[in-house]
Amino acid sequence: MGGGDGASTGDEAGTGDGGGGADTGDGTGAEDSGDADGTFAELDGGPVWPLVGRPSVLRGWDPPTTPYGRGHRGVDLAARPGDAVLAAATGRVSFAGRVAGRGVLVVELAGSGAPPLRTTYEPVRALVDKGGKVVAGQQVGVLEPGPFHCVPGCLHWGLRRAEVYLNPLLLLPPALLRRGPSRLLPVFGVPEPEGPAEPGGEPRPEGAAAPGAAGLSRVRRAGSSRRRCPR
Repeated sequence: MGGGDGASTGDEAGTGDGGGGADTGDGTGAEDSGDADGTFAELDGGPVWPLVGRPSVLRGWDPPTTPYGRGHRGVDLAARPGDAVLAAATGRVSFAGRVAGRGVLVVELAGSGAPPLRTTYEPVRALVDKGGKVVAGQQVGVLEPGPFHCVPGCLHWGLRRAEVYLNPLLLLPPALLRRGPSRLLPVFGVPEPEGPAEPGGEPRPEGAAAPGAAGLSRVRRAGSSRRRCPR
């Protein structure tokens, strides 16, 4: 579930820490984004944490410096088997199945451009089917009892546009990132800045606009500057 640094978990969705993998998506063209009728053109209510409440971040996003280098292409959120897994944003399910023995769920985000952004969740027992529409905050799965690389357990949450891996925390508004007594702890155990980092690495100033649907444009800017990782 994206745990071993540099290990391939085999997913189109970017749930792994390595480069290779099987395609778990339906393609990257606009015709596959599930938004032709415009029903999900905007994010309903804005992005949310994929777990109930404000989860602790056990391990942050740490993209490798080389295509097959060690790193972490996602974030690990503290959770226990049986916990409800929520859709972080509105979209359509593009994959719900097993990859390398783990349950993986992939949701293409509505209105996120072409190729669409995809959020990934694992290890998850999906409660939704491929092709189904979901809205932000809807329960889409249940955390499976492993395999875990964190104790006592966690949800690996990823974000990807085609071959470009992105930080899923960029989807969340600052109010959600700051809520609760816990603080974000990246890989090296140093608290994050008071505001969530901008793509260039500077913290977002107090009072800046929260990225609801606008968060997608923020992710687009981040994605345009990221290196592409081969499968």
